[in-house]
Amino acid sequence: MNRREFMRTSALGIGATMAARSSVHAAKQEAAKPNLVFVFGDQWRAQAVGYADNKDVETPHLDKFSRESSNFKYAISNCPVCSPFRSSLITGRYPITHGVFLNDLRLNNEAVSIADAYSKEGYETAYIGKWHIDGTGRSAYIPPERRQGFKYWKVLECTHNYNKSLYYKGDSNEVKTWPRYDAFAQTDDAITYINERGNDRKPFCLFLSWGPPHAPYRTGPTRLNEKYDKMKLTLRKNVPTERGKSAQKDIAGYYAHCTALDECMGKLLDTLSRSGLDKNTIVVFASDHGDMLHSRGQMKKQRPWDESIRIPFLLRCPTSWGVKPAVIDEPFGTPDMMPTLLGLCGIDIPKTVEGENYAELVLGKRMAMDRAILIMCPSPFGQFTRGQGGREYRGVRTRRYTYVRDLKGPWLLYDNDTDPFQQSNLVDKPEHAAIQKDLEAQLHALLKQTGDEFLSGPDLIKRCGYKVHENGTVGYRPGCDHFGQVSVNSRKS
Repeated sequence: MNRREFMRTSALGIGATMAARSSVHAAKQEAAKPNLVFVFGDQWRAQAVGYADNKDVETPHLDKFSRESSNFKYAISNCPVCSPFRSSLITGRYPITHGVFLNDLRLNNEAVSIADAYSKEGYETAYIGKWHIDGTGRSAYIPPERRQGFKYWKVLECTHNYNKSLYYKGDSNEVKTWPRYDAFAQTDDAITYINERGNDRKPFCLFLSWGPPHAPYRTGPTRLNEKYDKMKLTLRKNVPTERGKSAQKDIAGYYAHCTALDECMGKLLDTLSRSGLDKNTIVVFASDHGDMLHSRGQMKKQRPWDESIRIPFLLRCPTSWGVKPAVIDEPFGTPDMMPTLLGLCGIDIPKTVEGENYAELVLGKRMAMDRAILIMCPSPFGQFTRGQGGREYRGVRTRRYTYVRDLKGPWLLYDNDTDPFQQSNLVDKPEHAAIQKDLEAQLHALLKQTGDEFLSGPDLIKRCGYKVHENGTVGYRPGCDHFGQVSVNSRKS
């Protein structure tokens, strides 16, 4: 097998080898299993952290944490929108398999969830913050049987009212309100949970899901909004000149949220250090997807450009393991998160998982390689409808290239090394024909392996029996119930 064939084969997140599915760490033989603290923001793009050479945003705690961690430089949100990402994170599956390719659908119970996998190994499981995979209305109570195995529970399906944020606690259907800015209160609750586990011999798996820095951008702490309003911010080179003023205002608010969350991360890390739990706790910082933030004159997510698909992903192993920090340049996708974490904890990876186990790479037991990560928008909706430039697409992101096709054929090709702001589309240029052909072959192989027929959005929606509004969006107000009970593939007629 030549190098190109090997790289193409390695791109397939389904055809994992036996070695990739097995645990690689001696922790499986140790009495004390490692804890997991997984922290993620909503709509925090990879470019909005200091350690990514952003000179404007202040994230000192994350910058320090990055120097202690495996920094996945090319972490990719395969389907860059909230519910699809969260469903893939929880199951290790691709959106066409789990069926949640739109926001506000309910994740089915076909797969072994990450909480179920940890619970089976004796872990306590906890989830705090935004859920967004229940599909029964964004303010509706979520009963225990629909929590994918998480036991400790302080959650709301979805809100972006960060200063009057509601939630449900445990098995009570009484609505409660987080005091002050919700990320601060949620982080304090996570800290209390961690401190209470300090003397408990049972390992724990804790997910903390923040709502910011997702819009509305101007709702972060006033002191931080004022701080960034006084700064002349550096806009990305692909932000149109006419958007300069509005971009400055929005990005100032966005960075205020980022710095607030960085403060939260600092408190969490300090708690783990003071308690000594850092010696046996895996800590992850991530995001569900990015935000265009006026790049290319566009906002929000779903798009195939780097501002939308690239996310931060830092993973610090227990300090007692002696794992060397590293920048990992092997592309890494959402379905890979669950198997990698299970692999590091010495937990068998369920057969329902489709992603790759990167534990050997994190532990320095194999070399990084290039890999094509599947990116997609199965059915554009909301701010990405056809009237606003939206379209169905499938594509791949490698270390160097982005290649995307829509239903009509090849759409985008970028050399991200020479064109980091993705301003020169190379599709169908004769001098790039060979690389386009190779990337097309890798994309075709991924679609075949994941059972993705690349149907139109309306055809997918019809196959699944989903009901959507004219703009392709599922109703999400209280009382607008909607359930996504089975996967797309299992709906085939």
